[in-house]
Amino acid sequence: MRRHSIIVSLNPADTRELVLKDPHSQITTIRIIEGERQFGFGLGQMLAQLSDRDMYPSEAALDLAILSLAITAADTRISRTTESQDSWTREIDLYVPVKDPALWLDNSNLLERMLKFLTGDLWRVFFRSRPSSLENLVDIPAGLLEAPFTSVCLFSGGLDSFVGAIDLLGAGENSIFVSHYWDLSTSLQKHCARLLGAVYDNVEPRHVRARIGFPDSLVSGSAPEMSTRGRSFLFFSLATMVASALDGNTPIYVPENGLISLNVPLDPLRLGAWSTRTTHPFYMARWQQLLDSLGISARLENPYRFKTKGEMLTECVNTQFLKQSLATTISCSSIAKARWKGLSPRHCGFCVPCLIRRASIQVAFGEDSTDYLISDLTALPLNAKRVEAQHVRSFQMMRRRLNQHPELANILIHKSGPFSDYSQREIDDYIEVFRRGIVEVGNIVDDVIVRPS
Repeated sequence: MRRHSIIVSLNPADTRELVLKDPHSQITTIRIIEGERQFGFGLGQMLAQLSDRDMYPSEAALDLAILSLAITAADTRISRTTESQDSWTREIDLYVPVKDPALWLDNSNLLERMLKFLTGDLWRVFFRSRPSSLENLVDIPAGLLEAPFTSVCLFSGGLDSFVGAIDLLGAGENSIFVSHYWDLSTSLQKHCARLLGAVYDNVEPRHVRARIGFPDSLVSGSAPEMSTRGRSFLFFSLATMVASALDGNTPIYVPENGLISLNVPLDPLRLGAWSTRTTHPFYMARWQQLLDSLGISARLENPYRFKTKGEMLTECVNTQFLKQSLATTISCSSIAKARWKGLSPRHCGFCVPCLIRRASIQVAFGEDSTDYLISDLTALPLNAKRVEAQHVRSFQMMRRRLNQHPELANILIHKSGPFSDYSQREIDDYIEVFRRGIVEVGNIVDDVIVRPS
């Protein structure tokens, strides 16, 4: 195991010597700016698209985006297998230059708590002043007109975000959609946006996208890490940067169904960071706390937090268009796994997101046009020892447990995180969406036969 120190250097002038908390750690330096304020690693791509729309983020929001780059570099390029004692928990220090170090130091404990909850790693975050020549990184032109957008919405290319976009556009909301991509999602995000544009006018002017990522060899002696538990910090940071360029207390919509947002462990093996927490209510509340503390006028909202995925689809404002387009969207946790069988990328059909997707489409439309590796879960018995059966069996067991003891839902929703920020009425709503979500998926897995081969 090695502790890692990720040092963000803005440009060649950012040469101030640092006193590391652990001088024996593995050091990786990331230079964010090259040349005349050319931001690298995809951040410049986002800033350029905002500038084209006469939008300029606040300095605090840009610092947040730079911090998210450091987190993404650590999360995706430090292997859990070789760099931790337990094949999971890494020890990571971040050193980030910011405009107002005092402001950020006041929030370091909050950030460390958020990151530990999100990724399961042990983080320490340290801040220092930017070089004097880079005290201001955002040059706002004089006489700038206010951008017309009224809200920001994350747009991943997934089915939930597609429903969110349809509902916003159908309601006449003038949202700007924010995407991040790295590999397969790029063409599918564009195609989803084109489909939306064909029905709701051209979406391209209100869609900004960034390819944020780092070379596989960034961290010496470590292979890349594929678990990407910290990805939502990057997504939320990019959306915050966009929101900060708008006037008023801008809503940032995070469309995610309540069952996957809660992500209650279906069995004891999925406790802790093995269960993703990208939009968990506790994490969302900490994000709002961070935005408020940084003085960034934006509010993070998940409008579907009390809906199952099936309810999202059924209640969508344009179900006909949604049914015609849903095959273009991505839900699978690892859409590239089809390559192992020599096939083109497609949904596996048996991971947790795929099972929730299948169940929701069954509820809303009956027919499912999605191309799955396993097209019919009931065609043949699934081998209990293989990955194809793992989550099916977990949903079957959870459905059975709740049928026998409905009151368990009151306890189980607390397994993935606390609800200290919420009223009892809201907690009751989360309990009910968990119950309905398990019933929804249970309806498609109850007849699946899982047995040892």
